[in-house]
Amino acid sequence: MVLLAGFGQTPEHTVPETKLHLVAYSKNILTIFCAGGNKLYADSITQLKITKILADVISRYGVKPTDFVLGGYSAGGMIAMRYTELCKEFPDKFPILPKGIFTVDSPIDIFTIYEQLEETARNKYSEIAVEEAVRAIAFIKNDFGIPRENIETYAKLTPFSLNKAYSQNEIFLKDIAVRTYHDVDIAWRIINRNQTVHLSNYEMSAELINRLVLMGNKRAEFMQSFKTGYRSNGQRHPHSWSIVDEKELIFWMEGLLK
Repeated sequence: MVLLAGFGQTPEHTVPETKLHLVAYSKNILTIFCAGGNKLYADSITQLKITKILADVISRYGVKPTDFVLGGYSAGGMIAMRYTELCKEFPDKFPILPKGIFTVDSPIDIFTIYEQLEETARNKYSEIAVEEAVRAIAFIKNDFGIPRENIETYAKLTPFSLNKAYSQNEIFLKDIAVRTYHDVDIAWRIINRNQTVHLSNYEMSAELINRLVLMGNKRAEFMQSFKTGYRSNGQRHPHSWSIVDEKELIFWMEGLLK
């Protein structure tokens, strides 16, 4: 199991926020922690870093290239999903063929994300949300500019797009187990961030899962919970690792890795 940390985080940030690795260990499943740093997407540098890590895991621990499940929190989930798609699209260029992918309240559409960030920064309803938006906008623009003005480049980076004219990379997930986890607490987001469903991550995920179901993927699941998100410091927050039922997810993984 490969777990990718969120935007701006290090691999160590994941450890106190979830018990996934502990449950996995009890089932003889190896957990690898990694992070994309200040990246929202799997660009060439991030791809290379993950590839080197996975190649080392295969060499050092003798793991089969087909015995991997990738997962990620927030931006880490977006990176994990796109990397999984690339493994399916170009199997000769990547070291693994994942059995499954799961995301934890991840923003999976870079085009929609950027528009959401712009709206948040422009409205200035929430000081915390504005700070996060301005910081993310700066990193994105510094990399490849504004997504809608550089569609060709960002179409190769985003795992999904609500606008099918931009990208349809989800076709590479039609034959793989996919889960998207979300704590759908609309009231919390309104009260604490002055944001509506329109600015949620689960709107994108719901569309992704629906498209996969329409493609015939019977293992595409929208994993909805309510008021399950808590940080390790006790803070209530829907955007947290804890929205995942660790025992149930590892049971799901065991089924994939048989």
